[in-house]
Amino acid sequence: MRQPKHRPASPRWSVLVSGFVLALAVLLGGGSVPAGAEPPQRLPGYVTDVAGALRGGQSAELQAAIDALYSKDHERLWVVYVHNFGGLNSQAWGEQTAQASGFGDRDVLLSVAVDDRAYAFTGSAPSSVTDKQLDDLLIDQVEPKLRAGDWAGAGVATANGLSAAMNGSGGGVSLWVVLLLVLVVALAVGALWLWSRGRKERRARADVTAARKVDPADTQALAALPLAALDARSKELLTDTDDALRTSGEELRLATDEFGATATAPFSAALNGAKNALGKAFAIRQELDDDIPETPDQQRTMLVELISTCGRANHELDAKVTEFDAMRNLLINAGERLDALTRDVVDLTTRAPNSEATLAQLVATQSASVLAPIHENVTMARERIAFAERGIEDGRTAAAKPVGQQGAAVAAIRSAESAINTARTLLDAVDTAATDIEQARAGLPGIIEELRRDLGTAATLTQHGGPELLTAATAARTALDRASTEGAADPLGAFQRAVAADTVLDKAIADATDHKAAAEEVARRLDQALTAAHSQINAATDFISTRRGGVDAEPRTRLAEAQRSLDQAQQLAATDPAQALPHAQRAVELGTRALQTAQAAVRDWQASQPRSNSQTGAVLSGILIDGMLRGMGGGYRSGGGGFGGSRGGGSYGPGSFGGSDGSRRISRGGRF
Repeated sequence: MRQPKHRPASPRWSVLVSGFVLALAVLLGGGSVPAGAEPPQRLPGYVTDVAGALRGGQSAELQAAIDALYSKDHERLWVVYVHNFGGLNSQAWGEQTAQASGFGDRDVLLSVAVDDRAYAFTGSAPSSVTDKQLDDLLIDQVEPKLRAGDWAGAGVATANGLSAAMNGSGGGVSLWVVLLLVLVVALAVGALWLWSRGRKERRARADVTAARKVDPADTQALAALPLAALDARSKELLTDTDDALRTSGEELRLATDEFGATATAPFSAALNGAKNALGKAFAIRQELDDDIPETPDQQRTMLVELISTCGRANHELDAKVTEFDAMRNLLINAGERLDALTRDVVDLTTRAPNSEATLAQLVATQSASVLAPIHENVTMARERIAFAERGIEDGRTAAAKPVGQQGAAVAAIRSAESAINTARTLLDAVDTAATDIEQARAGLPGIIEELRRDLGTAATLTQHGGPELLTAATAARTALDRASTEGAADPLGAFQRAVAADTVLDKAIADATDHKAAAEEVARRLDQALTAAHSQINAATDFISTRRGGVDAEPRTRLAEAQRSLDQAQQLAATDPAQALPHAQRAVELGTRALQTAQAAVRDWQASQPRSNSQTGAVLSGILIDGMLRGMGGGYRSGGGGFGGSRGGGSYGPGSFGGSDGSRRISRGGRF
């Protein structure tokens, strides 16, 4: 095998060696610093000349420039001249001196080492001076004077240059030209900004208008709206709902004073429910507005919940509006309502004898069990008629009282209305009993057969129906048994019970059918995802296994996580397909990413190889270990891949049994 060529020592290595020798010399010399070195210090004044660099009146000239800078711009410039920086980096020396001198936000320091020919400019640059202006000052004005040995001139140039930069007179383009260009650009940007803002505002208004048309109960439609529109709609709806509750509370207080707590109890309950819902909505808004940020998905979920909660609060109140208005209007039209109720009482009183005669005829032709449901109807109707008469009388008495004391009339009118409606229903049942009984007797076989069919269907949906289907099937089975055994004696009752039970069972079957369809859809999607995951993971596994020499950690990590997600999906598939599905989908995604990143890594590895041959192919396939690519130097474990120690040689070696450390022992070095 060809031995690796020896490389010449790099400049970086030479610097490290030189630094080590210098440090060793300092240590052996007792830790002394270079002669004439000045450590960082607290400056006694604005001009400090330890190196004796200034001659004649140069110190006064520099001080005058520094004073002029402060008088005009309130910026403090400090200048210090030393022989050298004692081995420190120039910026580090300047920063430590500034710290020792207690510099603030308006202090800058020019540090010059005349023997080392180094300088530093440290401190807080004025906010009105740009980085480019500062660079131009140092490169074009200060450094040339330092290079020429004009130490005082460098300090004066620094002071004058700072003042010029702070006052916008840096030279070059005319100030008026700059101002004109700035004005033109500002106008163009302003026009573009106004147009863009107007467009965004129009779009935002259109989105909010569309959001207003969405039913707050339709969370799916709400979730599809833009986030900004959801936020605006939530604030708008929150304010409107709060106003509605406040107005409703005031109206309810007035109604309670007039009609009493009993009459207004349903409205109080509705208002309290709406207040609870609104409180939850305010809590969500507070969470959105606090200092803890939420992700866009979290914001969307919370805003949808806030809007639907406000919608529920409004629905609670709207459901009682008609009833509340009727209560208020009832008092206004009390006289007319009482007169109408009186006419109803007269009509029912006239009907009662005829209904009594009809009942007598039914008793003569039907069995007692068949007539049991209506046997007492006429007697009960007369009792309700008498109760209504008393209610009408009480209502007239209350309506005759002064305004504000007439609330009892509402309760009296409603009581009379209820009694009259009950009496009418009782008499209607007697008058239509003969027809109802015959229709029930004729329809009973059909409803019994329908119950049996529906119970058979329900038995096939037990897995998807849940407790609702079980309860409905039990009730339907009971109704079926009673209809079969009691149908002849009580055809009307059996028929009505069977119809009611079958109605509930039909709804439960429909719900279970929907659940079954949803479960089948989840199972279908899960099967597709599992198949795709297996395919992607196998493809990635084969690719990485056959090219592992060029594949780094990222695709391997994605592949391992994909396999873990697939294992979770397979474990849950039989018991909870809905929960297994996202794991399977994640396995597909990660498997795809593993393959894509592995392919990219191999392409990069191949591009980095000087040439392709059998040896690089073996390294790519993982047959040989590329020690240089792994940063291991020139050693490898040899001996045909067996168990053992290491030898010197090339940078490639075969793989071996053991962990990553044991199979990559290396040695470094050589002549240069």
